[in-house]
Amino acid sequence: MAQNDHRSRSKEEWLNRVYAKAVEKLPEREDPLETSDGQPLEPLYSPDDLDGWDYQEKLGFPGESPYTRGVQPTMYRGRLWTMRQYAGFGDAEESNRRYRYLLEHGQTGLSVAFDLPTQIGYDSDDPMAASEVGKVGVAISSLADMELLFKEIPLEKVTTSMTINATAAILLAFYVAVARKQGADLRKIGGTTQHDILKEYIARGTYIFPPKGSMRLITDVFAWCKDSLPQWNTISISGYHMREAGCTAVQEVAFTFADAIAYCQAAIDAGLEFDEFAPRLSFFFASYSNLLEEVAKFRAARRLWVTLARDRFGAKDPRSLMLRFHTQTGGATLTAQQPENNIIRTAVQALAAVLGGTQSLHTNSMDEALALPTEKAVQIALRTQQVIAYESGVADVIDALGGSYYVEKMTDRIEEEARRYIDRIDDLGGALAAIEMGYQQREIQEASWRYQRDVDAGRRTVVGVNRFTTDEKSRPEILRVQQETVRRQLERLNRVRSERDNAKVQQLLRLLEDAARSGERPSRRSDANLMPVFVECVENYVTIGEICRVLRNVFGEQREFMVF
Repeated sequence: MAQNDHRSRSKEEWLNRVYAKAVEKLPEREDPLETSDGQPLEPLYSPDDLDGWDYQEKLGFPGESPYTRGVQPTMYRGRLWTMRQYAGFGDAEESNRRYRYLLEHGQTGLSVAFDLPTQIGYDSDDPMAASEVGKVGVAISSLADMELLFKEIPLEKVTTSMTINATAAILLAFYVAVARKQGADLRKIGGTTQHDILKEYIARGTYIFPPKGSMRLITDVFAWCKDSLPQWNTISISGYHMREAGCTAVQEVAFTFADAIAYCQAAIDAGLEFDEFAPRLSFFFASYSNLLEEVAKFRAARRLWVTLARDRFGAKDPRSLMLRFHTQTGGATLTAQQPENNIIRTAVQALAAVLGGTQSLHTNSMDEALALPTEKAVQIALRTQQVIAYESGVADVIDALGGSYYVEKMTDRIEEEARRYIDRIDDLGGALAAIEMGYQQREIQEASWRYQRDVDAGRRTVVGVNRFTTDEKSRPEILRVQQETVRRQLERLNRVRSERDNAKVQQLLRLLEDAARSGERPSRRSDANLMPVFVECVENYVTIGEICRVLRNVFGEQREFMVF
């Protein structure tokens, strides 16, 4: 009888009888025990915290709605996540060598970083590109660059993720043109263009056009890929960059889904059915160092997406309910001080992504707080994923943390609070209206300020920065883009312009302008969709700068939203 009484004790009774007495003997903590959005953490979680959940209904099983436990029934027992390393620097020749190196060392998917001129639609020889060619990614001005970037890499056999937004449709056209030159079957080409322009307005800043023109490019890609590139993920709706700007885990989920709602509604308004494009939507999240909060975030996001897709958009295809996402470890968490510590941070963050059920993962390199990653640092980052996959055992069991009182409570809380943010954004008129008001930007700035305040005050520990510091003077060897690489890039661009059919180029630019100026039209009409025009342009070696110059003249240029 006594044993049964012990088993039936409530958490509240334990806290009052046992924990309270023990706490009296402990020194007061200086750092707060709380979530990323400032919610206090309980010392213990138990069935009392689960609010009478019916576990079977709430959790379900992997591969079944609401997908809390994973989108595939076998998860990593059937197939490991795609191991990507975000890479690109200098010109296409240098980046191609890095890609082939990574593939030879076990990477299973490519992830392309583009330099700033490419991201905002300038050729490498444009005055606006001065000092930035090849600095934060690879320089791509014409099809000649793209051909060299994927030299000896068969596009039918590898998936490629391209972190590109304002110029995403044009880079996709480059990729399609290379695939055609390789003789590839476009129906077998897989990969992702990020193409998430709303988060650029919120947090990242590499936009070109105002929302109307930007959204047209996105819906044109949705419509064209549905028939012409059916295995392509047409957008990667990204919370990552908002998290890097300082938002909390809850805000990351909420603001990402608010943007997703806006894209889905724009596609529907353009004449597409939700189930026509939703199965090819993908998402992109950060993974930070609070391991269990991050695991709960990924599980909550899957469950929340099911209700949004089903209840808001009437999804009927089960694939439309599946939240498929790529994860990148937290670049903003990396420190220039004691950079070797970043290896451990990245390992913890990668483990959180795997335990959270990611479909694809990039691990940051230890030297990225200082410069572009060296080959050695990239290899360590890739080996981190491989050790987790093949040595840790966490990939042997599906949703290993499912049923944890703490993880389930945190999953529920993140879902509920993210839904409240979405409701608030709906009340403001949707994601774009809220962006124009500066709502998301202010929320992120406030969260970032709170975090930095706590670090500066020592209430939040960053190892090697505000605690456990050293007087180290040495720095690891860093990668530098050589001037010879820039010269080679400019020579290639000049050669393209001199050898192409320039009369044909001018004809195509006029055709592009006419197509861009076309008014309201059903997005699925091939003669109104810009993608076929982009493909024809790039196949004739029209440059990205020339294409964007036309689009700037038609769509205009976006100026920064003012936040007050």
